Amino acid sequence: MMKLTIAKVDEVLFKGEAASLSCTGALGDLTILPHHAPLVTPLKRGDLKVIDKEGKEIIIPVFDGVLEVAGNEVIVIL
Repeated sequence: MMKLTIAKVDEVLFKGEAASLSCTGALGDLTILPHHAPLVTPLKRGDLKVIDKEGKEIIIPVFDGVLEVAGNEVIVIL
């Protein structure tokens, strides 16, 4: 599992443990798994697909944003 926070300026949309995060970055589709290499990328329009620690799929629409991976933590700002 990895720590995942997905937030807007005024609202936290998801905060907790996740098994994976799939999204569309500047260079195409990507999936972030635990212990992913460090990464910072802008996000393109699409959906964030989160698989939480219970295996439940959560879909969050994205118009733009930034994704950062550092250590075993992922932060997405929309």
